[in-house]
Amino acid sequence: MTKKNRNIKNKRKGRFWGYRGKNRDIKKQIIKRVDSMVQLREITKENIEDVLALKVRDDQKAYVSSVAESLAQAYVYKETAYPFAVYYDETLVGFIMMGYYEVKNYYTLWKFLIDSEYQHKGYGRQALRLGLDFVKDKFRAKEIYTGVTPGNSVAKSLYKSEGFVDTGLIECGMEEMRYRVSSFS
Repeated sequence: MTKKNRNIKNKRKGRFWGYRGKNRDIKKQIIKRVDSMVQLREITKENIEDVLALKVRDDQKAYVSSVAESLAQAYVYKETAYPFAVYYDETLVGFIMMGYYEVKNYYTLWKFLIDSEYQHKGYGRQALRLGLDFVKDKFRAKEIYTGVTPGNSVAKSLYKSEGFVDTGLIECGMEEMRYRVSSFS
């Protein structure tokens, strides 16, 4: 049976021929589509009001800074802060800010939130990957750190699932986590 015939047969069975010739189920195809539509974009005068309007649920407010506070820090640390609006297609869904912590000489996932209306749709995971890729590609960082407020089990679980590990350090009330870059693209 030729590869073309196998592809046709697999499509008829409801499966899709995926990356490197492996079968992928429909759920993975949907996730891949979400991944390809999530983007990090510059914050501009055209989108600043919408970015400032991003909100998390009330029970999450203790875990994250407001976007206004984050952008104020980005302004003060403009040489080492990299804020982005997170879009799914043309819809603003969140905010992420990567940075360089000069005191410790390392790169960070500094701020991160997905608007309450768009949570649990896979946008956060892909935005996190894009943020990590930004730092890896632009600065060729070998490690990226972040801090998690104790009790924020959702963020900690997401970070661990993407390769972050606990360092055991608690600083400024935050549990430090480290992501080691395995290879450069």
